[in-house]
Amino acid sequence: MTKYLLLKHYRGAPAAVNDVPMEKWTPEEVTDHVRYMNDFAARLEATGEFVDGQALAPEGTFVRYDGEGRPPVTDGPFAETKDLIAGWMVIDVDSYERALELAGELSAAPGVGGKPIHEWLEVRPFLGAPETVTE
Repeated sequence: MTKYLLLKHYRGAPAAVNDVPMEKWTPEEVTDHVRYMNDFAARLEATGEFVDGQALAPEGTFVRYDGEGRPPVTDGPFAETKDLIAGWMVIDVDSYERALELAGELSAAPGVGGKPIHEWLEVRPFLGAPETVTE
């Protein structure tokens, strides 16, 4: 089994097919989207493939150590994860192909009008974990 991180992006990836920002969705569309995500996670829990996942709030701050006795430096003139990453899920699967299959399903979460978003997800293996690519 290999762990993979599935990253959901606000920006930085190619545009989704159903590319309407969530703040413009109706409350019912948001509820349906969250239900899809929860049902997806519950199904993976039942198969032992779900490790963890969270949606992220848009607020956040970059922090950097700036030397002994100095206050930490925050923010800067660069893209921040609060602008880019909407949420994540960690899965533990038998193969890279299974990770791609699950990311494809997650990409089908409903958005505006109940239609699949077709959003791009970033699939990344954990460092040090051998990729289990089969051919």
